[in-house]
Amino acid sequence: MTSSLTISQTEQANFDQQGFLVVDELLASSVVRRLHDRFDAVFAGEFETGVSPDEVNWQEGSSDPSLTRQICNGWKADGVVASVVHSPEIGRAAAKLARWPGARLAQDNLLWKPPGSRSIGFHRDNAYATWLRPQEMLSCWIALDDVSANTGAVEFAAGSHNWSIDNTPGGEFHAPDDYMATVRSAAANEGADIGLHALEVPAGGGSFHHGWLWHGSGPNSSQQDRRGLVVHCISSEARFHREGFDDGTGPIYSRFARPDDDALDENHFPILWTRDKACASRI
Repeated sequence: MTSSLTISQTEQANFDQQGFLVVDELLASSVVRRLHDRFDAVFAGEFETGVSPDEVNWQEGSSDPSLTRQICNGWKADGVVASVVHSPEIGRAAAKLARWPGARLAQDNLLWKPPGSRSIGFHRDNAYATWLRPQEMLSCWIALDDVSANTGAVEFAAGSHNWSIDNTPGGEFHAPDDYMATVRSAAANEGADIGLHALEVPAGGGSFHHGWLWHGSGPNSSQQDRRGLVVHCISSEARFHREGFDDGTGPIYSRFARPDDDALDENHFPILWTRDKACASRI
């Protein structure tokens, strides 16, 4: 990271109210450039470590070029990606904002919206985490290109993390016809305004957002790429919840559960930071 991430009382209060916190600088430009090279390699199916990511939802030459490119747990395939998503600074900030005793990595997302790519539907991250207890994520979204509204910026529905958890209609994640349909329905059921905020930041900047915050992004109508790296954090004390293995992303990540123990394996869900033992940076 470029510097220590400190969360002031005012920033904590704003996060509690809005559900997100914008950070102007998370990565140095030199790290951003290295990640551009690694995105090219990983999305071309070149896995430096010899280990495949847990989810490969887009590969060059075989996938729909109009879709947003997505790979989950690219850190297992690439050392540069791992050096960023294993950041103790990100873990410490996430734990502070979520009021956890520590943070561990649930998964990363490598997201790439080339010019002309379609939208990502509005969703809540926690809705996919039925296989965890507590069912809580807090995510750090890092821009690897300058982001503006016409590049398909992430849009947050401010304050929607406080809406009813039961009020989470499902919908298409990749390229829905109406990427705001789910949040529009949720807002109507809640009797609330959507309160959209587009995350417009320079490359290396980003945000933290609450796991129940509604968010999505429109199409990239510009001539610029919009790449992003997301670090989904969970509590250091989180455990598997077997009743949720068949829902959300449970069928993918439940395979790392041991048959007689609900503890999360650090080989797949590494601790980033705890109050009792700060982890050494791997960047």
